[in-house]
Amino acid sequence: MQSKINQESMHAYAANVYTTVVEELMKGKQRKFIAVEQEFFRLWWDAVATDTQKQQVHQLLQEGRLEFVIGGQVMHDEAVTLIDDQILQLTEGHGFLYETFGIRPQFSWHIDPFGASATTPTLFSLAGFNAHLISRIDYDLKADMQKNKKLQFVWQGSPSLSERQEIFTHVMDQYSYCTPSQIPFSNRSGFYWNGIAAFPDPPKDGVYPNMSLPVTDSNIHLYAKTMVANIKERAAWFRTSDVLWPWGCDKQFFNASVQYSNMDLLLDYINKHSDEFGVTVQYATVGDYFQAIYSRNLTWEIRDSQDFLPYSTEPFQAWTGFYTSRSTLKGIARRASSLLYAGESFFTQYVRKHPASSICKCGALKQLQSLRWAVSEVQHHDGITGTESPKVKDMYMNNLMYGIFNVKKLMASIIFDMNNAKKNGEVYSSVYNKDSGIPGATDVDQYVVVYNPLAWNITTFVTVSVSHLAMSVYDELGLPVPAQVQSSVESHSTYDLYILVAISGLSYRKYSIKALNGKQSAFIGRSVKYKQKDITRADQESQQLLPVVNNCYQVLFDQNTNLMHSITERETNQTVQLTQEFLEYHVNGDVMKGPISDNYLFAPNASAVPVSKAVGLEVVFGNLMTEIRQYFYSNVTAQDYIYAVYTRMYTVPEGYDGKLLCHRIEQEYSVGPLELNREAVLRTSTNLNTRQLLYTDSNGYQIQKRAFKAYMNNTVARNYYPMVQTAYIEDDTTRLMLLAERAHGVSSQGNGQVEVMLHRRLWNNLQWDLNYNLTLNDSSVVRPVIWLILGTKDVTNVLYRTSGLALEHRPVVMFGALSEDKPKLPRQLQQNSVHGSPVTVPPNLHLQTLSIPGWRYSSNHAEQVHNVHMGKQKQGDADFSRVLLRIRHLYEVGEDPVLSQPVMVNLKSLLNGLGSVILVEERSLTGTWDVNTLKRWKWKTAQYPSKGFSNTTETSENSIVTVHPKEIRTFFVYFQGQ
Repeated sequence: MQSKINQESMHAYAANVYTTVVEELMKGKQRKFIAVEQEFFRLWWDAVATDTQKQQVHQLLQEGRLEFVIGGQVMHDEAVTLIDDQILQLTEGHGFLYETFGIRPQFSWHIDPFGASATTPTLFSLAGFNAHLISRIDYDLKADMQKNKKLQFVWQGSPSLSERQEIFTHVMDQYSYCTPSQIPFSNRSGFYWNGIAAFPDPPKDGVYPNMSLPVTDSNIHLYAKTMVANIKERAAWFRTSDVLWPWGCDKQFFNASVQYSNMDLLLDYINKHSDEFGVTVQYATVGDYFQAIYSRNLTWEIRDSQDFLPYSTEPFQAWTGFYTSRSTLKGIARRASSLLYAGESFFTQYVRKHPASSICKCGALKQLQSLRWAVSEVQHHDGITGTESPKVKDMYMNNLMYGIFNVKKLMASIIFDMNNAKKNGEVYSSVYNKDSGIPGATDVDQYVVVYNPLAWNITTFVTVSVSHLAMSVYDELGLPVPAQVQSSVESHSTYDLYILVAISGLSYRKYSIKALNGKQSAFIGRSVKYKQKDITRADQESQQLLPVVNNCYQVLFDQNTNLMHSITERETNQTVQLTQEFLEYHVNGDVMKGPISDNYLFAPNASAVPVSKAVGLEVVFGNLMTEIRQYFYSNVTAQDYIYAVYTRMYTVPEGYDGKLLCHRIEQEYSVGPLELNREAVLRTSTNLNTRQLLYTDSNGYQIQKRAFKAYMNNTVARNYYPMVQTAYIEDDTTRLMLLAERAHGVSSQGNGQVEVMLHRRLWNNLQWDLNYNLTLNDSSVVRPVIWLILGTKDVTNVLYRTSGLALEHRPVVMFGALSEDKPKLPRQLQQNSVHGSPVTVPPNLHLQTLSIPGWRYSSNHAEQVHNVHMGKQKQGDADFSRVLLRIRHLYEVGEDPVLSQPVMVNLKSLLNGLGSVILVEERSLTGTWDVNTLKRWKWKTAQYPSKGFSNTTETSENSIVTVHPKEIRTFFVYFQGQ
């Protein structure tokens, strides 16, 4: 059984499901039920459930009749989510389940995400799962696997971890996760006796639409025959005689009593006549099913790290539109995730270093938790995907903005407390580039505090909006800091101040900004506007090229068209012809006229059409940065541009580590508002002979190779893939890398080409879409950022992992103002305001998590189970002594001669700045298992004929850990004096 709950009416609906299911399970010892998403269960548990119902849940879990599968906050999307956020939402749910019930989910039920990623089997293995279950894969592939009994296999999702983190995977057959809805003897749906949910206003008489005929003496034989025939049809597609027959569907079990009372009769009848039917039936959980398969002791085929993306349901239904749908929500979700990452490590350091602080730790944890919840819930497969109604999208947005506000407030108050500043100064924080400036008044000493959330030393630029051109920037010691001021792209009344910051790992620095015409004032960017060009009439004879140069690249712009012409990588002197243009796919919105595009689907009528006939160009030349601003107009007479590209190249002065800054060409786009039924792409065309091969990342964790495939129908849409963080094309020597700060659809529709879908605005008249308001009439302007890196494979290999994370986790900028008449902070305090003890790891490792989760469970399992049993598990405040640490190796085996090596890390010295480490416990991915007691089922394969338990981690006694390629290692760390 399963309950998959829709966001719209979750309170009313979730309350009904759990209240009636628990009541019904108590009535019959044979009845069972599986529950998946913790966000809904927790709403019921915290707000609705009575003490009696809570006792009953404990009992049902102990009897194995209620089973939590997956156990994350939500069933997360697999295509457009980042691995960090998948882990966060799993950890949130697992922590609650372990703390409350002492249980740890061991099976997955990933039946609804639109396609399956190869990252998921690895994560679920690391979380301690014994088997994984998916459903939505390409219709033609599923038909083939079904026919050949290949729907079950052992999946080695990671090429580097291979058999160490493999997992048995079951793909649901063509009927997917719902009970068959047609039955031959009735015009109503099949086995849904409770009908169709109507919430939040249920019918007064309790008669719901489309309730199935109740089981009676006169129809029970017909029901049984129908069910048995379906079971036998499915049995032919699997290797064992055990058939998983899912009973339920979206929004079912809101009235569990009619469900169970009818099904009880049916199961009894079939079992009484099992000789006649040749089938026996029983209520089961997913765990029961997998246990039955496991005990058959068969040898299973191995699947490598190839994923199941993209996903099509029929020839003209490619589910590749959602890779881009609601780009603004995708962007905010990622900014929220990266702010949470910064806030967690900032708070953890503060608690460790300032035990006698003035900030209430419990209140602070609540602020962090509001963002943990918001980031977790938006990972839902109808959340960050953009496949929800506007009302639900607004709910996600509001929760994210509320959490962002809380964490900004927390970080600002920590800065305040650490600097002992007078409480009548103000600190206000901003996480987005340029979204809030410093007040223009000159009698105020303004400062910015910049926190680097990465465990590497970072040199980068932060942007601040200011009201004067003449500015100076100083560090804590009063020394001048390189900076550049120039006219703002977005506003005529303000300027953008770019400050070059060099900050060590997990540390912050404080810069003061003074408006003055001094000899040390910031460089001023000089703007040159070029004539708008009609690109349809460009004169190819007299090519005039405008060079923009830094230490790593020379970029040429063609002054006949104002478009990019080529990029030369200066170290190797390799030149790549490279031009960029915006195009739009025109799509159909009328179901009478053919396939439609909607929130989910992308169904282009024809090839993409170039959108602009005229391009304007302005270049702001500066000593530290040159910004090229290109404006795209529909024709030469148009007043307003529809698209813009702002390209930034940096020149780093002597004495700074400029490797990452110099090697990236930053681009920010402005796209929209679009016309209806347009899908906007940026196409980058090069002279690289790529053979139309594209590489894209899976969830920011690993890379998938995407060969262009020709299909009978819908070839354009079926060659779109999700790009969560990275995509690249290459020839034998040179690679062009794209790094993104939100998910996009990406494709290579021609040799040497890569195109990124940036925005969609659609409307259609499909009744289902209209009913749920899923027409995606998104009239917003989106401003995504992509960084380009061009170079040899060796060079880009070294750069792109760190650069991708540097884009994901840009420094957090907080602004403050202290009035002039306050005493200046003493020099000594100013120096101390820089964290004295940075936390840094080598460039091939990433400090993925440093947080104080606050869970109160015991890390000794026997003790935790005892505490739950004795009702002792909820005493007291959150636990601030346990620090959660995760370290991830960024490279694959054999990817780079140096960076692919295993790395030894001494956790004591790594965390030295936080205090003296007294105990390190290695845990499963979500923290609920001690890795030494985690014994996962080992499924038999031709590679490993013997079956047993797999346990593969070596931990050392003295806090020295060797991290191998692609590993994600999770620890609880305890410090002295707690």
